[in-house]
Amino acid sequence: MKKVLALSLIATVAISLSGCTDSDAPTNTAPTSAGLRHVRVAALPIAETAALWAGISQGIFTRHGLEVEVLPAQGGALAIPALTKGDLDFAIGQPFGPFRADLQDLGVVIIGNYASSYATGDDINAVVASKASGITRPRDLAGRKVSVNSLGAAGDVTIMESVAKDGGDPSTVKFVEVAFPDVPAQLQAGNIDAGWVPEPFVSQLKGRGDTFVVAPYQNTIAGLTTLTTFTTTKLLTEKPAVVNDFAAAMKETLAWAKEAANNAALRQALKAGLTSLPPAVADSLRLPNYGWQVDKASLQKLVDLAVKYKVLPKSPNLDRLVQQK
Repeated sequence: MKKVLALSLIATVAISLSGCTDSDAPTNTAPTSAGLRHVRVAALPIAETAALWAGISQGIFTRHGLEVEVLPAQGGALAIPALTKGDLDFAIGQPFGPFRADLQDLGVVIIGNYASSYATGDDINAVVASKASGITRPRDLAGRKVSVNSLGAAGDVTIMESVAKDGGDPSTVKFVEVAFPDVPAQLQAGNIDAGWVPEPFVSQLKGRGDTFVVAPYQNTIAGLTTLTTFTTTKLLTEKPAVVNDFAAAMKETLAWAKEAANNAALRQALKAGLTSLPPAVADSLRLPNYGWQVDKASLQKLVDLAVKYKVLPKSPNLDRLVQQK
């Protein structure tokens, strides 16, 4: 299955609120003509990215001396090669990319959280099955074709645990990799039986009659981190001021995003940026629990599940990997 974007195409798909760049763009963290330091940040083209876009449009990063260029990526793992080569400065993505990078000693560090799922109530991602599949509960996913955006990450790990908890055989689930925006068409065509998706796709699929099956994060590790913010030990060592200023801007941005008074401005960011959602969708979908503090205990539970299902060969060193800023 295809992916939304590959970071190898980074030069041709770059999107920046501060204007377009070309192949002669300044090197990473170089001062711009306005005296700001230019940083490149990879982020997924999903609803959670709203906080980053809003923080940029609100001038929070500028106040911290940074000009941010946002580059779309399908998953956190895809950002790792670009980070280690210096094509990116920071990335926002699922924690499995950093987990594997630590196991390979690639010098990647998580410097902050970004978004988490909800411990109770409606969650922000779910497995949705086509109405024709007859799937209604987690154990029904056994033996069926289920999509995730990145194989071997939090989606399939928590889905397998949900199937096991419901009395099904998780080893028989047939996982396939499908980009989130492609899931509705793949379900409709019958190429997959169910798909794991975040908002706005959960609401879109339920709205057309497809079946909500389970919110696997909430069902297995309530309040689990969905996205983390990471960089390299090289940048941390060579340009600590840039890392510290970016971390401070992110912390301020995520706190701003949680304020009820800023909800309208936050949702306005969904109508631009990487998602460009229709107003009706942007104004109604459920956004994640934003926050900068890493929940290391929650990440360890996720690692334990990944080792249990042989998605990871062993546990990464979270004391080395998590460097909260």
